[in-house]
Amino acid sequence: MGWVRVRRPPLLQSKLLCVSLLYLLTTLPLALYVSFSDPSSRCLPLLLLPSTRSSSAATTLFHYPRDYGEHKHALPTSRRLCSDPAVFSDYKTVLEEINGLCRNLSATARAFPPLRYQNGRRDTFAGNLSTEERRSFFTPTADSAVEIPCGFFKDFPIAQADRLAMESCRGVVVASAILNDHDKIRQPKGLGSQTLKTAACFFMFVDDRTHSVLASHGILKDDDGHGATASTAVGAWRVVRLRQQQLPYESPAMNGVVAKHLLHRLFPNARFSVWVDGKMQLTVDPLLLVHSLLIGEGADMAVARHPFNLHAMEEAIATARWHKWGDVDGVRAQMETYCSNGLQPWSSSKLPYPSDVPDTAIIIRRHGSASDLFSCLLFNELEAFNPRDQLAFAYVRDQMSPKLSINMFEVEVLEHIAVEYRHNLKRDNAGSGRGGGTKQGVTRMASSRDIAGSSCEKYLMKMWGEPSE
Repeated sequence: MGWVRVRRPPLLQSKLLCVSLLYLLTTLPLALYVSFSDPSSRCLPLLLLPSTRSSSAATTLFHYPRDYGEHKHALPTSRRLCSDPAVFSDYKTVLEEINGLCRNLSATARAFPPLRYQNGRRDTFAGNLSTEERRSFFTPTADSAVEIPCGFFKDFPIAQADRLAMESCRGVVVASAILNDHDKIRQPKGLGSQTLKTAACFFMFVDDRTHSVLASHGILKDDDGHGATASTAVGAWRVVRLRQQQLPYESPAMNGVVAKHLLHRLFPNARFSVWVDGKMQLTVDPLLLVHSLLIGEGADMAVARHPFNLHAMEEAIATARWHKWGDVDGVRAQMETYCSNGLQPWSSSKLPYPSDVPDTAIIIRRHGSASDLFSCLLFNELEAFNPRDQLAFAYVRDQMSPKLSINMFEVEVLEHIAVEYRHNLKRDNAGSGRGGGTKQGVTRMASSRDIAGSSCEKYLMKMWGEPSE
């Protein structure tokens, strides 16, 4: 009795072909759904329109040594949909419009009393103002002679060559800072062909510790630590070294917010600015961000809303709970001060502001009296309490008058215009930017019994939707 050989059809003999067909049948319906679904519900495809990337430079801006680990530890993101996506215009159109606005100086300013700044010398960088003194500037008068306190009552250690370069920046400035070696220098992506040449200037502020680490990797040239240093470029960034012993604050985080919130003073001739936290890497041309999120919205400032917290008190509780700032009693005193001076939880009455808590990793500003005043008032609060700018944001915004126009865009947009990376890990707590403060040590967590008699009792009851009587 012979064996009968049964042969499979040739189509089924190729495993690779079978797998390919299975993949095609699986992904084709998904591709058709994405192509024909409502584009207003998606962020990413709108950010990758061909018209926005036709002028993008494909060259690598800087080659890092392998041991620097520039692209390690990116934080994953799971959001792919958003209700309010950003739409970018053609790069050439954006370039021409922004250049025109920068030439027409009056077009970048909004109707607002002109600002003049207080000068002189005081004990601290921002003047160590009392609550009453800080509040007195929330509503500037029409008298142009009124001078606003806005830092720089002590020197900020910038070499003369860097200072001249900063003053010569007259368009869009993109700025960042890395202090205490807390992050790594990351190059922006998706830049248009003229962005670096004519339209934007990139400045990275570093302190001595960060400079030393960069020099150890051969990224920067080391020097003797004395006198002015020749300017150094790392890819798109001009690196500005801040001398450690001359910095105005012991806390690296507080020194960082000088650059973060006082860009209009560091770059007095710039018309727009894009602040980028050291943990972030831009993946979209900053000109497109300014045009879409700021100019297109007619806003003074553009910043993402916080992904989780709506009320300033929620952010304060999270700050204490997760040790984002070591002085919990100081955070409580700050919120008590704000509650006693009129801070309210977010409600529909605060519209068009959709939230009281921003994500300030990226801040886009139109340099004019409105945003400049807000930045000055906010910075004064940061020196008075701590550098956690999300805590003071709504207090200053709601109290100042006239009101500031802010585009608080969806956090999903933020995740598609930049990549967030983990901070460099530190074994010490020497004032590190995230959890370090000048008052470390044992901290006391708040409890429910602390609410009774607090100036924030009504705030909390209203936030929780309970009667305050």
